[in-house]
Amino acid sequence: MKNYPSNITRQQFELIRPALENFRKRTKPRKYELYEVFCAVLYVLKTGCQWRQVPGDFPEWRSVYNYYKIWSTKAEPTADSLLEQVLKKLSLLGELTKDVQL
Repeated sequence: MKNYPSNITRQQFELIRPALENFRKRTKPRKYELYEVFCAVLYVLKTGCQWRQVPGDFPEWRSVYNYYKIWSTKAEPTADSLLEQVLKKLSLLGELTKDVQL
């Protein structure tokens, strides 16, 4: 995977890995590394590109989008989604594209 400006470091990812791993139902082994999926989500949020335009060195766009849908779903209307929580933890929420709604 190329080093895109939207990527976070592996050390930063280790801070949020437990939250992302615990949110997923364990039905089958992962096809893609979670770090790469998360960086792909950040790429889309930062650049505003269409999901189908995710660069080819990221995991397949459908998988990235499916993770995004799961992570951005709110349990309650007033609660933060998991994606919002981890972005706040990394202090990245303000840096993302303003017209993207989580």
